[in-house]
Amino acid sequence: MIIFYDITNISDIVQNLLKSQGRIFCFHGAMGSGKTTLIKGMIQELGGQDKGHSPTFGLVNEYVNSNGEVIGYHFDFYRITSEQEALDLGLEDYFSSGAYIFIEWPEKIPNLLPQDNLAIHLQFIDETTRRIEYSKG
Repeated sequence: MIIFYDITNISDIVQNLLKSQGRIFCFHGAMGSGKTTLIKGMIQELGGQDKGHSPTFGLVNEYVNSNGEVIGYHFDFYRITSEQEALDLGLEDYFSSGAYIFIEWPEKIPNLLPQDNLAIHLQFIDETTRRIEYSKG
């Protein structure tokens, strides 16, 4: 499915993505295309207590709801140089956790991605408009 949306009002696209079957979301797109912004919106929609931010330096962020329960993990693999680095983080354990998984730069770990992921491709159109295309991985 292909949609154009305004990043200042992303609630509709966030709700559509979260209604898709599955909990693993793979975000593809150039720097500045809106990957982190969209993930922030999804975390908020799920009741996350943290506003969300890119885990570029830590590689993974954990998000919890108001009850302290883990709702999701946000990975940013931009800086990794091998799939082994992702395995060393315990990626397989995160996948089996039952929590939502949000992955930026999934092209860095193509052989590790479960087949039931939702591939989300973002494209910068202008300062407020993005093009999104998504399908089952």
